[in-house]
Amino acid sequence: MSAKEKSGHAIVLGASIGGLLAARVLSESYAKVTIFDRDALPTDGVTGRKGVPQGDHTHGLLARGRQVLEELFPGFAAEMTAAGAVPVDVQGDVIWINDGHRLAAKNTGLAGLGVTRIGLEAYVRRRVTELPGVQLLARHEAVGLIASEDRTRVVGARVLPVGGDTELRLEADLVVDATGRGNRGPTWLAELGYDKPAEEHVDAKTVYISRAYRRTPGQLGFTAAVISPSPELPIGGVVVPVEGDRWMLTLIGVGEGGTLPADPDAYAEFARRFASDELHQLLSTCEPAGPAVRLRLPVSVRRRYEHLTRLPEGLVSFADAVCSFNPAYGQGMTVAAAEAMVLRDCLRQGGAGLPKRFYAAASKVIDVPWDIAVGADLGYPEVEGVRTRKGRFLNAYVARLHRAAAKHPEVGLAFLAVANLMSPPQRLFSPGVLARVLWSGRVRTSRPTLVAQPTPVPQA
Repeated sequence: MSAKEKSGHAIVLGASIGGLLAARVLSESYAKVTIFDRDALPTDGVTGRKGVPQGDHTHGLLARGRQVLEELFPGFAAEMTAAGAVPVDVQGDVIWINDGHRLAAKNTGLAGLGVTRIGLEAYVRRRVTELPGVQLLARHEAVGLIASEDRTRVVGARVLPVGGDTELRLEADLVVDATGRGNRGPTWLAELGYDKPAEEHVDAKTVYISRAYRRTPGQLGFTAAVISPSPELPIGGVVVPVEGDRWMLTLIGVGEGGTLPADPDAYAEFARRFASDELHQLLSTCEPAGPAVRLRLPVSVRRRYEHLTRLPEGLVSFADAVCSFNPAYGQGMTVAAAEAMVLRDCLRQGGAGLPKRFYAAASKVIDVPWDIAVGADLGYPEVEGVRTRKGRFLNAYVARLHRAAAKHPEVGLAFLAVANLMSPPQRLFSPGVLARVLWSGRVRTSRPTLVAQPTPVPQA
């Protein structure tokens, strides 16, 4: 839609990465876009905020996320790199340990980026607020919706300045709810007389401990490393180079068997238990650059808006408000980026029936990463959920795939392309990959363990 065709007003509730990306694509169709967030929003790229407790933990931009941000913000990767972010070839530069198997390294062109969540969000927020017609109001909390008299359409939103007692009532042609995991979207729908969406919940029983360490280029013999937990050894870790000449390191523990040390002085000895020694090297030689931060990961939730038969026009839930992932797999922000492209396509098709069209298309984007994460989480006996024959088959297949990927770089590339949302899951069953996976299964001297943990990928 050209600039001359822009009209109307869109409101975005929430200024995290999802809300900002929604505002970016809305700016192509609406003359005015207003973003509200209840937090104070720092601009220094260093200070975190209350509404993003995971901001102090390891993130790394997946290949699909980097691709989308480059399209929406031309020059993105170059500008972030100039600010200290570290470009990585996802297979060539990163050490991956899956089920104890080291994935064969090879430069493949799958391009990721080592960057902190705080730095990434500050960059995206600056680029979005520089757009004409876009306004961001911090310290304004969304408290409800405004509906038409017959309640068939949402025509605005109610927001309350933090510390104030007078609501603002703002009219809009479209309201996007990007208020995150704890959003009130289903309650707001019920207040208007609509059914709440069905919800799926999975508690991965996972704990993070993260800390920044000082980084000297070439100090260690690797660029980044991901050591995935598994039901057999429910601990792991991730280390990514980020801006400010730092490493961001996260230790991961799942369930009772994955208890993490409370004392930072014990981290190095704890890392000796891993199937590879990269994290032990770092913890033994690098100086801390900040305090250790602990986080108990929240429950993953998927809200099935696509199954609702009645929806009001003028309202779309977005990103974590629709599906909030286990952050250990690094999918959330890349999925939000992919949803932004879906929203852009739906807007270009017109406003009629927008919510239904968006949810139907977004569900297809969400299906693959949700199945990957939930299937892996349910590989742990203590995680509650419905275990299906399909899930058991896929876990068994991925277990063999990890073994094959230790010898065949093309198998590892297929896995990483799917995990980075650059290829559909069918690629894992292409003839060349399937043959190598089955052959690797045949040459085992003992029966393989039929439960696998897809690799945790730092979130973007």
